[in-house]
Amino acid sequence: MDANQTTAAEQAPDTGAAANPLVGRVHGLAPNLTVTESYGEVTVTVPASSYQALALLLRDQPDLQFETLIDLCGVDYQGYKDGQYQGPRFAVVTHLLSVVHNRRIRLRVFAPDDHMPVVDSLTEVWPAANWYEREAFDLYGVAFQGHPDLRRILTDYGFIGHPFRKDFPLSGYVEMRYDPEQKRVVYQPVTIEPRDITPRVIREESYGRH
Repeated sequence: MDANQTTAAEQAPDTGAAANPLVGRVHGLAPNLTVTESYGEVTVTVPASSYQALALLLRDQPDLQFETLIDLCGVDYQGYKDGQYQGPRFAVVTHLLSVVHNRRIRLRVFAPDDHMPVVDSLTEVWPAANWYEREAFDLYGVAFQGHPDLRRILTDYGFIGHPFRKDFPLSGYVEMRYDPEQKRVVYQPVTIEPRDITPRVIREESYGRH
């Protein structure tokens, strides 16, 4: 089964996509799109080959005019659905806003290669994507082809790995401390012993009764 169709089916039940004209309008903009509406939010899943072209159409079509990019983030689907998910591992999700038409849309693209995830940059479409894409690169390791200055933005210089990936340990690999003999900050292997963390929820006896 096509990966895009798989992920669309795994979303929450449809809450009236047929009644939203935006769903049908966007569906015809490019081939092989998956368009769904759940809880009043329209999500468009686009193949990586059509990602930037569709973004331009969403921005420039008069009846769409999604001129504002309000958020962009990476997603790691490893272990999704208790390991039953079989589609591509990494995705990039972009939230767009049309001020003129007062509506929002969510654009999702999957990186074709799990080992070297790469998608097109949207910086030429929405300049605001610049730092968001650097963040997704830093935390998830998704590279953006055409980005003007793709560097880490949150982790330290020389940091190895991508801390938001599902297979990155919670304690990390290294820790830093100040070495009084060298008179500088040094890195060393992490000294925290691994342990299982089980959340404990304590509620008052009257919780939920009022």
